[in-house]
Amino acid sequence: MLIHVLKSKIHRVKVTQAELNYVGSITIDQDLMEAANLVAGEKVQVVNNNNGERFETYVIPGERGSGVICLNGAAARRVQVGDIIIILAYAIMDAQEAVNFKPAIVFPDENNRLV
Repeated sequence: MLIHVLKSKIHRVKVTQAELNYVGSITIDQDLMEAANLVAGEKVQVVNNNNGERFETYVIPGERGSGVICLNGAAARRVQVGDIIIILAYAIMDAQEAVNFKPAIVFPDENNRLV
């Protein structure tokens, strides 16, 4: 049996930009991407702590060390600059493998920087 397991989590980052007129995605500081084991183009779930919205999009790398968290395209309507979000990615693995799997979980500071 295969199950979906949490692979990556960036916990409580602040939205720094929302760009409606863009093709779509979430731009994430490359430092945060690497710490959370996320790759460009990877599907993620975004949870908005301010309004309860949950949606899916894909990752594009942002400037390293910038702290950028930008929702692009239609996703920009689901956030406001300053909202606190959680970014999640999942992997599919067999239940046996999942028992010992450890997700990459990142807790950035209030400026979306690694601590």
